Amino acid sequence: MIDSKIITMPWQERPAGSTDIMWRYSENPIIRRDQIPTSNSIFNSAVVPFEDGYAGVFRCDNKAVQMNIFAGFSKNGIDWEIDHEPIVMQPGNTQMIQSDYKYDPRVVFIEDRYWITWCNGYHGPTIGIGYTFDFKTFYQCENAFLPFNRNGVLFPQKINGRYAMLSRPSDNGHTPFGDIYISYSPDMKYWGEHRCVMKVTPFEDSAWQSTKIGAGPIPILTDEGWLMLYHGVINTCNGFRYAMGAAILDKDQPEKVKYRTQPYLLAPQVAYEQVGDVPNVVFPCAALHDINQNRLCVYYGAADTVVAMAFGYLDEIVVFTKENSL
Repeated sequence: MIDSKIITMPWQERPAGSTDIMWRYSENPIIRRDQIPTSNSIFNSAVVPFEDGYAGVFRCDNKAVQMNIFAGFSKNGIDWEIDHEPIVMQPGNTQMIQSDYKYDPRVVFIEDRYWITWCNGYHGPTIGIGYTFDFKTFYQCENAFLPFNRNGVLFPQKINGRYAMLSRPSDNGHTPFGDIYISYSPDMKYWGEHRCVMKVTPFEDSAWQSTKIGAGPIPILTDEGWLMLYHGVINTCNGFRYAMGAAILDKDQPEKVKYRTQPYLLAPQVAYEQVGDVPNVVFPCAALHDINQNRLCVYYGAADTVVAMAFGYLDEIVVFTKENSL
């Protein structure tokens, strides 16, 4: 594995007798649906190391089910204080900061600031971009793409001198389709050179990811390439079911998929993942990793209602992805 900064992060060892590649935190969910007074649900949220602890951007749907993003802070990555008012954006590289809704954020530190992407409501869902230095003042930039698009995920460093972002072109509703694409930008304002990265699978090859897929947490650079966790969806007689898998993308040309899991890593199995506002959802949005200790901690939305955590060893996930690749 490529070396990186050592961080103290949430961790719990694999349960005795378990052979799972990823396992759940025993005290899940870590964030309740009613963690702040106005919230109907808090889920699909992003977390990064910040100062002597952690900061995050959280999807909080209020009791009118209006979707917005809120800042929060934690000393240990488990116990969170979330602001009671949503983030108010200032103009960044544009004066056009209109937004009908904001949801499913991701956060990454690049160069000198924390960049946030989210699904932004501008005549339908598209990818909003913003940044902050302190998680108190936030600046909104130009939307990356035309509607309709979801799951905008930035890489944590430039690739061949350009910013890179994964996304999932979609439609205006509960999309019954979706593949992962990559786009590049010289300046975080103008995006182009769109390339297809990964498509859904044939049902008979890997049914859990046969309806739609989307990038999850910020990709992690390993010796094998970029480790990309993603969600996959199957359309069942009881509706969509979301699970989590992994892929390894080429380091220098991440539109090239080297390996991709045929089996999932984590799927709805326990009550808080199976029962909620949207049943049967495991939706990863953030990951903390410690290369030196070989640890990965994934934050995921469960049943579109709460936030939960799962753990794994990075080298095991990489080997599993290679040995169980489509």
